[in-house]
Amino acid sequence: MTRPIELWYWPTPNGWKISIALEEMGLAYEMKPVNIGVGEQFQPDFQAISPNGRMPAIVDPDGPGGEPISIFESGAILQYLGLKSGKFYPTDPRAKAEVDQWLFWQVGGLGPMAGQTHHFRQYAPALIKDQRQIAYGVSRYTNETHRLYGVLNRRLADRDFVAGDYSIADMACWPWLLPEAQGQDLADFPNLRAWVERVGARPGVVAGKAVGADLRRDLGRAGSEADAARKVLFGQRAR
Repeated sequence: MTRPIELWYWPTPNGWKISIALEEMGLAYEMKPVNIGVGEQFQPDFQAISPNGRMPAIVDPDGPGGEPISIFESGAILQYLGLKSGKFYPTDPRAKAEVDQWLFWQVGGLGPMAGQTHHFRQYAPALIKDQRQIAYGVSRYTNETHRLYGVLNRRLADRDFVAGDYSIADMACWPWLLPEAQGQDLADFPNLRAWVERVGARPGVVAGKAVGADLRRDLGRAGSEADAARKVLFGQRAR
């Protein structure tokens, strides 16, 4: 009997990448919440799985050779799941290289830049009293996110999906397209808007995005609970 994959997870764009992939690939999994707002990512048991202290991470009890394996970093997890399931990750060298390019573009560009945009637009106003101190960050990262939206918009001018057929590259990119939070207007990017709607209508994407939705909190709001969560997330030190 196949044992479920453990998904160590919190409902954020990086977490959604993996919950979407598991749903799309039809792989059995069990969600293990990692409450990043109270510091559960720093617990020794979790850091044994994810040395960087970040979710998502997975533990596959039926890994290569039938032995358990743990994997951290969302891009590596997507590649592993694609290979394990034989879905959404091509084996043809040219097609695989196409998917890998856009997967790495997301983990090295779209995700970090959009993440900084979220920070300066959504969270920094609650952390810094003098709003003039965050103006440069807002401008810098909002503009860079706009540029990256444009890269995807041009890419999607003559294709339905980022790397040819629907793949883990789409699963990686789609959760990070949050235009309202990132100060963007999809009306400026018609190809991208169509892709966002196309991918978002897939049943596996709908199901994956809904995983743990009740756990999510708004860290941009005022209040002691949100203040404490922001301190955990943005005041981190080496442990």
